[in-house]
Amino acid sequence: MIYTDILFQEAVQLLRHLISTPSFSKEENLTANIVNAYLEQHGVKTHRKMNNVWAWNKHFDPAKPTILLNSHHDTVKPNSGYTRDPFEAKIEDGILYGLGSNDAGGCLVSLIATFLHFYEKENLKYNFCLAATAEEEISGVNGLELIIPDLGKLDFGIVGEPTLMQLAIAERGLMVLDCVAHGKAGHAAREEGDNAIYKAIKDIEWFRTYRFPKESEVFGPIKMSVTIINAGSQHNVVPAECTFTVDVRVTDAYRNEEVLEIIRQHVGSGVKPRSIRLKPSSIDKNHPIVQSGIALGRTTYGSPTTSDQSLLDIPSVKVGPGDSARSHSSDEFIYVDEIREGIELYVKMLEGIC
Repeated sequence: MIYTDILFQEAVQLLRHLISTPSFSKEENLTANIVNAYLEQHGVKTHRKMNNVWAWNKHFDPAKPTILLNSHHDTVKPNSGYTRDPFEAKIEDGILYGLGSNDAGGCLVSLIATFLHFYEKENLKYNFCLAATAEEEISGVNGLELIIPDLGKLDFGIVGEPTLMQLAIAERGLMVLDCVAHGKAGHAAREEGDNAIYKAIKDIEWFRTYRFPKESEVFGPIKMSVTIINAGSQHNVVPAECTFTVDVRVTDAYRNEEVLEIIRQHVGSGVKPRSIRLKPSSIDKNHPIVQSGIALGRTTYGSPTTSDQSLLDIPSVKVGPGDSARSHSSDEFIYVDEIREGIELYVKMLEGIC
């Protein structure tokens, strides 16, 4: 694996360059430049829209199915607990420190190396589309979602997020619902008005106790939690309105639209979703890419965290070097050997189907 070894060494240096360049969500212009230039140095024809960079393999064949290789190059802002310079990108005892090293720089550079490994190969069963995208940390509309129409037909995807190189074959979706119960104002001392709080209580109890008929094999039931409630202006006035917020974690057993329709059929309050963009996602455990990973000793699980996987309408698996528990932590880091392992596993998984 001499070529892979070279790509590994380059990947570590690329990651250090990315870490040393601030790339907060919506401010990723410079890291997009870095990724774009690195790919061009390797003879790759690149495409760019805003801070998103993508490319296809050299011998792209529109008659063949296409695999998306996606990860992000934006980061959160460093928290107050940092004891190191978050942009120093220093390696100590085999550990690379720095903001975005684990989430998701290690995944991104490993996928870039994997893409380059396959880039010039002929007679593959699949095409490859590499997408290094922005705004993942804020679920922004100018990241992966912006360029999906430009990527053409995609058949399935690998989304690079830190999973200790285990296979996340499902991911919960998210809907935040703003609900309003309407009543009628009146004086609290007399039999006047129609108390909106009491109407809201009835609906809140439904959210607390309802079980959707279908349950996910991976996650079990959908989880709904009422997290905010507001009503009333003064002690002696029956409130005409009560607002409350519901956090809904949707499983792969339903589409967001289906869950929203069921909720509206059962509650009297008005229900308005802030967004239905963050969809649940899954891939069949018998899918060739999953089986290829399992054959290499990987395990499967359902991921409780959201990623750009939620924006895809194709089967996808979330897998990558690093540990989700380190994401957004103080003094974020990744083991250098995790990057080597990531490249080698990505390559072997894909060679198993290509």
